[in-house]
Amino acid sequence: MKELKEFTIPFVGLKLGEHHFDFTIGPSFFEHFEYDEFNDVAIKLDVVLIKKTTLLEFTLSFNGYVNVHCDSTNEPYDQEILGDYHFVVKFGNEYNDENEDLLILPHGSYEVNIQQYVYESIVLALPAKRIHPGVEDGTLQSDILVKLEELSPKETKEEKAPEGDDTDPRWDSLKKLLTDK
Repeated sequence: MKELKEFTIPFVGLKLGEHHFDFTIGPSFFEHFEYDEFNDVAIKLDVVLIKKTTLLEFTLSFNGYVNVHCDSTNEPYDQEILGDYHFVVKFGNEYNDENEDLLILPHGSYEVNIQQYVYESIVLALPAKRIHPGVEDGTLQSDILVKLEELSPKETKEEKAPEGDDTDPRWDSLKKLLTDK
């Protein structure tokens, strides 16, 4: 996959210590990854790079919203999203990204691309089941919910439980077994 240049951070000229980078992530970022589950995206990403003599420490902090479809009603809504991700970049003989929290770059590298880490951390920060807030508090009005209400089985009088303590006398003798110990 082609790298996005804006997410490539050159670290060779940076002094030792902490450095901050700010990014704004929109729909075009996820189009690059061919991820089409978001209708709209507005995420602010803060990257903190701590440069040390032998390694680089990255902390990705993001917050914003993604517009997704509800799993129950298929109505679009804005899902708030926030999270942090921390990973370390070390230097070795060859490139290795097998460990999710450790990236090994070849000696002599002068920049690192963080787009894959940004993409994965945002997608994994979404809840597994996406429920519209209107469904949870009962305020959502949609054609699908109206149709489901029409088609739902109605409760009949026969199915209602008796309101008194009248029980079937056959169970009374079994209840004695529980109390006779």
